[in-house]
Amino acid sequence: MSGIKIICQNRKARHDYYIEETLEAGIVLKGTEVKSLREGKANLVDSYVSVEREEAWLNNCHINPYTPANQFNHVPTRKRKLLLHKKEIARLIGKSHERGYSLVPLQLYFKEGKAKVEISIAKGKKQHDKRDAIKQREAQREIDKALKSLKK
Repeated sequence: MSGIKIICQNRKARHDYYIEETLEAGIVLKGTEVKSLREGKANLVDSYVSVEREEAWLNNCHINPYTPANQFNHVPTRKRKLLLHKKEIARLIGKSHERGYSLVPLQLYFKEGKAKVEISIAKGKKQHDKRDAIKQREAQREIDKALKSLKK
């Protein structure tokens, strides 16, 4: 992964959703937002992607104001336009209208100097599915621990 610097990840998304497909999208930012992202001051928790009038938008993504900018700062949770091809947007529209599917951002990163967002087409998990995933993870952890102790 040369040239990629991860700014923030949405770990809760992998817990709450089954990730079926991912896309990389560019993001339209203001200057102070870019500077704040370079400092790593962003948060994707509770953010989502919506498609309006054949344009994709990132909503509720919190990018902290850039302190030295004072009065020329940006609004921290404003809607930000995502840069995608028309075919990708059409596929997002089709999947997002299916029952149970959501468009969720997974991570925000710089790739070759450009800010990118990894978007996923995801299906929501039920509460019992989340509990099963936790049980499986704990069981796997115990198996790994037992194997490790046998090797010693």
